[in-house]
Order: sequence, then C-alpha cells, then structure tokens
Amino acid sequence: MSGFALTIVLVAAFLHASWNAVVKAATDRAIVLAAVSATHATLGTVLVLSAPSPSMESWIYIFLSTVIHFGYYVFLFQSYRLGDLSQVYPIARGLAPALVAFGAYVMIGETLPPLGWAGLAAVTFGIAFLAFQRGAANADPRAVGAAAINGVLIASYSVVDGIGVRLSDSPFGYMGWLFLLEFPVTLFVLFRRRGATHTIDLRTVGLGLIGGLGAVTAYGLVIYAKTIAPLGAVSAVRESSVIIAALIGLFIFGERPWLARVISAVIVACGVIALAFS
Repeated sequence: MSGFALTIVLVAAFLHASWNAVVKAATDRAIVLAAVSATHATLGTVLVLSAPSPSMESWIYIFLSTVIHFGYYVFLFQSYRLGDLSQVYPIARGLAPALVAFGAYVMIGETLPPLGWAGLAAVTFGIAFLAFQRGAANADPRAVGAAAINGVLIASYSVVDGIGVRLSDSPFGYMGWLFLLEFPVTLFVLFRRRGATHTIDLRTVGLGLIGGLGAVTAYGLVIYAKTIAPLGAVSAVRESSVIIAALIGLFIFGERPWLARVISAVIVACGVIALAFS
C-alpha cells in the first residue's frame, strides 16, 4: 500500500468518524441522515453531469451497493438510537476488515502478503478489544445486533464497490450514480415527517449538511483508494476511524474507560504500519 493511498484513507477515516459523531450527537438523527443523503445526491448529480458514464459491467454493482446502503442507513440509525458511539461504532467497523479481505479473496482472488495479513489481524484485534472493553457483551442486545448487522453491510458494500469501481472505467461516474441514488433516503424521511415540517430544526439540518460533506468526501476517497490498493488493506486502514471515534467519545462525550482506548490505539497503529509496509 503506497504512502499516497495510506494518506487518503487515513483522511477518510478521520472524516468518517467525525460525521458519525455528528449523527450520534444530534437530537434528531433521522433529519441528520436525510441531510447527509441529500448532500450525497447533490454531489452525485454534479458528478453524473460532468464525469464519463460508468461501463455497463459496473451497473449491477451500483444497484447492489445502493440497496445495501439503504439497509446501512436503517441500522446506523437504530445503532445510535440504542447504543453509544464508542460501543456500536467499534462493533460495526471492527467486523468489516476481516470480512472484506475474505470476500475479496473469494470473489476476485485478491490476497495479501504475510505482513499484510498480520497487520489486518492486528487492526481487527485492536478494534475488537476496544468493543469488548466497552462492555459490548453486556449491552442492549438490540444495539449490539444492529451494529453487527451493519458490520456485515459495510463489508458487503466495500467489496461490491471495490469490484464495481474497477470495472467502471470511470471512478467519478461510478461515485456519481452511487451518491445520486441515495436520494430515496431523504424522500423517505421527509415523507414520514409530512405535515410536521415546522418541527424540523434548521440547526440540525445544517449539522446534517456538514456531516454529509464529510461523509461524501470520506467515501469518495475510499472508493478512489480501492482503484490503487488492495481492498482488504484499504478496508483495514479505514477502520482506524474507530480509534478517532473513541477519542471523540473520550474528549467530547466524556465516555470511559480511557485505558482501553489507548491500548487499542497502539494495536491498531501497529496494524496500519504493517499494512502500509506490506
């Protein structure tokens, strides 16, 4: 994994943790997610109009990823409704790297060198250590279940998009349609709120738009990285966002314990370095 690819994935990790913190902190998470999707759809429209159209071979992957993302939004909302940031985020994101690496191996025969697998194992272990130190086993089973399902969905769309963008011959065109097709999420939330639009807080909408900019930039960077680096490595480095989310929980939300976060940060950092040098 090149230094350039590593840098853009780490930036994406920071942005991803930040916009998830915005969703968790919001008083009206449905409206925030609607604003995030609206931001995606707006940028998607710009990309669709300006970038070459993706190849026909990639359209099945765009369709599959869109459907998976609808489920992702549903379980993201439920996860943060039932659990806290530093609990459900590590569970959801921690499942993804190993599942992505396995999926990439099964579907396209992509594998990592031994040092890469060691790094992947370290990242996954560090994230799992944080999740269970947080008391995930004793948490609301609905929160843990929603987070676990989201982990499977994250891995699924990561593999689908990794293959689709490589077949598209137009990464920006692929991203454009993927983002544009998120508009039903916004329409669904507004439909559910019909007749009560006066209760929508403009500050919450603004937070959602800011979160949307972070989300769309983060995912765009990750999709691009998948064109120049192995899918398993990209997914693993991206999950360093768990440590960023843990620090946000520590310093902004006042969540504890702090020691587990420090230990996990060291383990994940070692895994990221191993992946970078592999």
